[in-house]
Amino acid sequence: MDLGLTDRIAFVAGASSGLGRAAAAELAREGSRVALCSRSETRIADAATAIADDAGVDPDRLLPLACDVTDEAQIEQAIDHTVDHFGGLNILLTNAGGPPSGSIDDFDADDWRDAVELNLMSTINLCRHALPHLREAAAEDNGLARILMVTSVSAKQPIPNLDLSNTARAGVQGFAKSLANEVGPEGITVNTLLPGYTRTERLKDLAETIQARTGQSYDAVEADWAEANALKRIGTTDEFAAAVAFLASQRAAYITGVALPVDGGRVKHVL
Repeated sequence: MDLGLTDRIAFVAGASSGLGRAAAAELAREGSRVALCSRSETRIADAATAIADDAGVDPDRLLPLACDVTDEAQIEQAIDHTVDHFGGLNILLTNAGGPPSGSIDDFDADDWRDAVELNLMSTINLCRHALPHLREAAAEDNGLARILMVTSVSAKQPIPNLDLSNTARAGVQGFAKSLANEVGPEGITVNTLLPGYTRTERLKDLAETIQARTGQSYDAVEADWAEANALKRIGTTDEFAAAVAFLASQRAAYITGVALPVDGGRVKHVL
């Protein structure tokens, strides 16, 4: 299937590892030119080199950028650099690491504000600064303009002991649905991807936290997560990235306002 992603220009946040890195690699394999960012200049440069090798693409098709997505000025600079370097923008993937695990008594007001800044405000600001360029892309002949937001299944089905994430990511869902209605008439699609338990460093850290709190073995923690999924296993970053590539594609032009769980059947809601 030709996804129509050849020479499209993508900006992927949180791309030095995990889901963001896998998404950047998949878009590169599909022929896109990709700007990828994270807070660490060294880590994102290493990720770009590894992606070029793994995807078998020219390193010039990847643009590593150091950008803290909680800093609006850095977001604006990174988006502008991408457009200046590649000549436009077709795809925005918003993504940031998850806030710490814990329940209400574990956090003060600053912790809640930090979680909102990390997961909700970063998404809003990335979209605000990308939209002028996406509008231009949508207006072109054979135009393609996509906004994809990485949230979590916790936005649909809250996960125990992840109060900060449950709250901030639900806010992203409300923003995404509002934005889809606003920019749909311009030909820009807006969708969210809700990863379930996927084998990343974030998942490893969460399992170790549960292990320390409960005394369960690491394998037992993972087994409990897998058992709650219809597929009875943990997902891979490549499986998540495949969903990103499809929603970013020309073939997904009539899909917008959707919250897509990529979770192996963990969410049990009918809708």
